[in-house]
Amino acid sequence: MEGMVVLGRTSFVYTLLLWSLKDCWCAVMVTVTPKVDAIKGETAILPCSFSSPVTLGNTFIEWFIEEGGSRKRVAFRTVSGATEGIDEGNQLSGRVSMGQNNSLLISPVRVEDERRFHCQVTAGISGTGEATTKLSVFFAPEKPVLAGSSQPIPVDQTPSPQVGQCTSRNGFPAPRLIWYKNSNPLPEVKDHNEPTYMVSSVVKEASGLFTVSSTLYLRPKKKDKNAKFRCTVEYSMPNDTIDQQNSESFTLNLLYPTEEVTFSLMNSVPVKEGDNVTMKCVADGNPEPTYDFTFINKGKETPKHATDGMLTLHSVTRADNGTYRCEALDFDAKDIELTKELKLIVHYLDPVKITPAGSHVVPLGESIQLECKTKGSDVHTLEWKKGTATLSNSGMLMINSASYADAGLYICESSVFTVPGLYARGNVTLRVSGKPEIAPAPEAKVHNMGDTVTLSCSAYGYPDPQFSWTPSGKQAVMVQENKVISTLTLEATETVLNGGVTCEATNEHGKDTQQFMVVISKESSTDNGGAGRADKQQGGAAGVVVAVVVCVLLLLLLVTLLYCLQKNGKLPCGKEDKKEVASGDIKNDIVVEMKSEKAKEDTELLSKHPATEQ
Repeated sequence: MEGMVVLGRTSFVYTLLLWSLKDCWCAVMVTVTPKVDAIKGETAILPCSFSSPVTLGNTFIEWFIEEGGSRKRVAFRTVSGATEGIDEGNQLSGRVSMGQNNSLLISPVRVEDERRFHCQVTAGISGTGEATTKLSVFFAPEKPVLAGSSQPIPVDQTPSPQVGQCTSRNGFPAPRLIWYKNSNPLPEVKDHNEPTYMVSSVVKEASGLFTVSSTLYLRPKKKDKNAKFRCTVEYSMPNDTIDQQNSESFTLNLLYPTEEVTFSLMNSVPVKEGDNVTMKCVADGNPEPTYDFTFINKGKETPKHATDGMLTLHSVTRADNGTYRCEALDFDAKDIELTKELKLIVHYLDPVKITPAGSHVVPLGESIQLECKTKGSDVHTLEWKKGTATLSNSGMLMINSASYADAGLYICESSVFTVPGLYARGNVTLRVSGKPEIAPAPEAKVHNMGDTVTLSCSAYGYPDPQFSWTPSGKQAVMVQENKVISTLTLEATETVLNGGVTCEATNEHGKDTQQFMVVISKESSTDNGGAGRADKQQGGAAGVVVAVVVCVLLLLLLVTLLYCLQKNGKLPCGKEDKKEVASGDIKNDIVVEMKSEKAKEDTELLSKHPATEQ
């Protein structure tokens, strides 16, 4: 009886425990990504995870969609993997699979896949849990294509004409088109009574993608003649990104009457005789009107032919000075002054006249005065020049006590500083007459007798002097500025080297002579004897060395001989003799410095005397 009571109590406890565990196991938590973005044609991954107090091998994971008003399963599996499958007969058939962590894989993604997906987990006594994720599909549209109006559009036309149409194809979700004028977006207006408005359309293609179009209507103003219009497609992409693509731009061909005429001279610098002149007439109407040009001089009007508003005058002269008029022929313009005038000034400078004219010959030492004059349209200068040197800044040039250096070409130049390139010049040649004067010349040098030498004799004088050479040779004459140069080529004979060469210049006023000396170059002689001297110097040095060695040997031999004679007593060496020697005159002192040990020993022997003499 007691055993039955215990058993009854145990069963009751187990029953209470099972009921309490049931309440705990029913808490299945399913977690998904609330929103998943994918691009059409790629792979979408929809994660699904769960947690429960007890996870059994037969825990069941299922993915569902809503289709046709009912809920359909598309894929399932157990945690153990013993059971797994894909459901057929739905819009995802053949494109879904189960991935790791129970995620649902869709490939390739289609636009119709944008929907809600439900992940459901059944864990036995733990119960069932579910979570929902939304798949968003994106696809970038094509670059927008513009079709602008090909017809001219009158300004202020009513109603507002169509000026352009923009189309962007195959985007998802449906993109948006925005119109721009220059860099400013145009407000999206749909009211047809407004001067500017748009008409938009959205078409869903069979592929599920969207094609959007927008037509722009605009009542243009003249200020829109240079405006650039374009459209931009704006569309959504994954991760809340907004992207854009721009179309090409276009301008409007507007028609408007002339409101202003300008007439201007195209030359950038003052005009001078000989220039080409261009005058341009411009009217701001479209289409551009034609023009009439007229030249007015002293009340007389002369029509001028021009092309496209450009009047060109070639090689103008002072006769082209006057007033020019341009008239724009625009009959649509009202109350507008269509005529403009400008005054053309052609600057000029007359040729320079020199008095006295022509070339002049002035006797040596006398004076001459030159004067130049000209006329011009503006203030001008007058300068006398010889070579690069300016001699006078007025029209007068005075040459006093003319010398041969004054002979040559003199130029009088006139210019107008305010008109670049406007100048005139005249010139005169001045010759100074007198007997020849030969310029001094240095001596000529040759390497050896018999060489060829060329001598130049330069002489001033007018008329041009005639030259003669003594002795003669091959001659040539040239004129260089205001002097005449005669060259002579001959052989440097003994006669030439000894007596030189004489140049004589002669004209009707007298003559002059110059002696040219020809010598043999010292450098040549030095070069010829250089090698011999070097050999002699080397030989002399060797001889000195040999002589010193011989002298030293003879001296040693003499010392040795004297020592031997003294040792044998054959050499009388008395004090009297020593005194005589000491008292005698010493004409030469020979000092020999001995460096070797043998020489030292010989010196010590000489310094020792016999005991009887000490």
